[in-house]
Amino acid sequence: MKRENILTGSPWEDKMGYCRAVRIGNIIEVSGTVAIIDGENVKADDAHAQTLNILERVEKVLQDLNASMSDVIRTRIFTTDVSTFEAVATAHATFFKDIKPTTGFYGINQLVAPEYLVEIELTAVLSE
Repeated sequence: MKRENILTGSPWEDKMGYCRAVRIGNIIEVSGTVAIIDGENVKADDAHAQTLNILERVEKVLQDLNASMSDVIRTRIFTTDVSTFEAVATAHATFFKDIKPTTGFYGINQLVAPEYLVEIELTAVLSE
């Protein structure tokens, strides 16, 4: 089967040796993704805005692979603050209320930088 890597131009892709997403056949895996914090729309203390930013960016990656959010079967949400559950859940539902993929919400010690409250990775499967 053909393998398709999606690169975003992040310096971390070469430094760490990874890509944003990989598609093999009808399966797509999307790497853990954090928000792009701009200080205006997405702030370091806003888990809801971070989650929306992540999912908007992931949606574009899926589109680049001829897929959509409706193909997502699993999301994994990592947070450094489980008290943000309601904010994250509301943002997640903005994209997945009707799709309802399986999901997990995991409290972890830290992410790659202190300004990140949320990181999301996902799996999509395209119908054959």
